[in-house]
Amino acid sequence: MGESLLALIVEDSIDDTYFMVRELQRAGFVVTFERVETAASMGAALEARSWDIILCDYALPQFDGRAALSLFREQQLDIPFIVVSGAIGEERVADIIKAGADDCVLKDKLARLAPAVTRELRGAEQRRIRRQTDFRERFLASLVESCDDAIIGKTLDGTIISWNAGAERLYGYRASEMIGRPVAALFPPNRPELLPDLMEKLKRGETVLPYESVRRRKDGSTVEVAVTISPIRDHAGRVIGASTIARDISRFKREENERLMLIRDLTNALNQMRGLEQKGGEERTNPDAISRDAG
Repeated sequence: MGESLLALIVEDSIDDTYFMVRELQRAGFVVTFERVETAASMGAALEARSWDIILCDYALPQFDGRAALSLFREQQLDIPFIVVSGAIGEERVADIIKAGADDCVLKDKLARLAPAVTRELRGAEQRRIRRQTDFRERFLASLVESCDDAIIGKTLDGTIISWNAGAERLYGYRASEMIGRPVAALFPPNRPELLPDLMEKLKRGETVLPYESVRRRKDGSTVEVAVTISPIRDHAGRVIGASTIARDISRFKREENERLMLIRDLTNALNQMRGLEQKGGEERTNPDAISRDAG
């Protein structure tokens, strides 16, 4: 089964349309097409469907290739537009290519049509993939930048290469102050971390479990954080760095400590009450205490 091709053919000749379609079919395309020959019918066709390619004659009784190309460009579509024409001078070919056509094929050399269509379809697909990749990268970059958590990218030796707004808020340093510096600058002197060991685990493909730690802010104060480390890979899948997400858990830890202190205080109070109740019971059952009370 060949490659499906949905083609809009701007052509006044039914015979020439047949020859183009036959040439594409010989090359293995499964062609579905619509033939139009006026500006109105072309505009309606562009509105009605999403086309894989446009094949356009240069000269038509009520239309021409330049006008068709102008109408096509108004739609801001990124699909191949190939002029397929009879006798046309080199100057006109250069002019139509400069105006935005992707290629020009002469009708007496239709053997060039299928290779041109194949090439332009592949080019359009590559552009689509690049747009999707660029959009995804911009979207992810926006997520990272707007995230409340501190997200830091670093090389395998611990050098900081990216620093989001969340990191600025949490640690007090601007990105310009930290990019290029070792991430160890955030470690308190009394709380060193075995960063090389963690990086080695990432390089070996091992998982680094989330953990809690302490970081030092620009003003010298410390902050308790929950840390998650993930590998950064290149296109070949090799680990070339790490992404660290740190979340401020100071409030959580403070509330947890307050809860533990409350539980401890309640437990102590309960133990004291039990001790008093036990002492009172012993006094009620002590004969000497009863005799003294009677005396």
